[in-house]
Amino acid sequence: MDGGVRQEEMTERLKREVKEMAHRRREGDRTVHISGDRLSFGAATTAELAVLPQNYSRVLTSPTYDAVQATTAVHNHGKELCPEISTVRLQRNCSLSSKNVSEIVAFRPSDSILLMFYVEYLLPFLFPFYNPSLLQGGRAWILEMMINSPVVRQATLCQSFYFLSLERGTVNDTEAWKTVLTQTRDAFGMLRFALQVIEKEGITKHLQGAVRIIASMMQVQRFEVATLNFNNCRAHLNGALALFRQLLDSFGAVGPGLRSSFSTVMSRLRSSSLLLHTDGADEPPINLEAVVGCQNWVLVQIGEIAVLDAWKQRCKRAGNLDIMELVRCATVVKDSLEARLTRLESEPVTTPKESSSLLHVLTGGDHCQNSKVSTTQTSLVTRVWAHAALVYLSIVVSGWQPASADVRYHVSRIIELLAYRISPPALLRTMVWPFCVAGCLAEPAQEMLLRGMTMALQPPSVFGTVRKALEIMENVWRNRDAADVAIRDLATCFESQGDLVLLV
Repeated sequence: MDGGVRQEEMTERLKREVKEMAHRRREGDRTVHISGDRLSFGAATTAELAVLPQNYSRVLTSPTYDAVQATTAVHNHGKELCPEISTVRLQRNCSLSSKNVSEIVAFRPSDSILLMFYVEYLLPFLFPFYNPSLLQGGRAWILEMMINSPVVRQATLCQSFYFLSLERGTVNDTEAWKTVLTQTRDAFGMLRFALQVIEKEGITKHLQGAVRIIASMMQVQRFEVATLNFNNCRAHLNGALALFRQLLDSFGAVGPGLRSSFSTVMSRLRSSSLLLHTDGADEPPINLEAVVGCQNWVLVQIGEIAVLDAWKQRCKRAGNLDIMELVRCATVVKDSLEARLTRLESEPVTTPKESSSLLHVLTGGDHCQNSKVSTTQTSLVTRVWAHAALVYLSIVVSGWQPASADVRYHVSRIIELLAYRISPPALLRTMVWPFCVAGCLAEPAQEMLLRGMTMALQPPSVFGTVRKALEIMENVWRNRDAADVAIRDLATCFESQGDLVLLV
């Protein structure tokens, strides 16, 4: 600041940078739009991460959208790109996120490194319980989907580059961060591009593309959470749910009920993700234990509790709540949860037998050992979720009663399992919802242990949801004696910092 020529030059430089950043923000203004149960992409603000904004518009205003026409196939080096965008081309001089779509879709050498980093390191971290047999293809179907689907690939590259930058210690480097932003803008460009095809031609013609878009939305949501940005959790979730509902509705005429539509969609996908399916006619069609480590029955009961909670709130607003009916319905859920939890706690924890296969020899037992860790933990993980479900049910029926003997018992069991039984401690990030439920109703003497469990997980940017859960819990602890404690519930706790967060 010499008061002379150099100061004036610096002032002009800063002005240019401010104008450039403002221009970039306007250029990156791309968002998801919902009209009724229809979903499409228009313009979205990047803020710092090209994220989806919190509010949705019902009018498409993006000039890019006007320039996209579903008329002919896009080819890159003579090859069809992928089903979800194969019938779309851009008008001359039109670009997505400041790049020609062919440049975005082109498979770069660096992409191979990032995709393998995702498959070998990031995916096992995000889904530590997912260990499909190598003889059944392992995770190859995920790699294949990323290679063949530019939509999924671009969403994955965002995550991979960010986490790889963390590993290299370059995440705060200016050039590295510019690459993160570029990867993110490209991901949104491909999402908009793919959604335009569905909008124009109908979702039934692009079934796999629609599923890949939903997966990509969740990838972007997970990426934002990884960078400690929770502002748009609801926006991403609502967008994915709107497209999912549209997908199911398109097959609603095939048979009665949600399950029939879902089964029809899955049968038409003909994907190797059938590894996740269950065989029993009375069981949900997806084996969630293989993905998140929690057996299906607990999550189904949590869904029933959520339905019961919503019914109670509607009745209270209408002034016609039947307490006896509420208790009756809750008792059915409680009896089911307690019976299965008791059975689960009485069962011995089993470990798989040592394998004598060639793969076991080639890996030195590492693959088998990794599978053992996950298998032995699923019973404990399921118990954590079951105790949290019973706490949730208690709040729905009896209100906020942290001093209740039942509540204290279930909270203590959750904390004990998470602190002393679940291994490795990093698995806590797969159970953030039950962790937060227990923490919100914990006693003062348990606060230090819960803080310690959170702070032990480093770096914070990798365990963003756990840190967010602690923030929610700390807010509840500070307001234990607040005037609104009589009407407090889990929803008010989770919304205490503004928008509802998705603790997954």
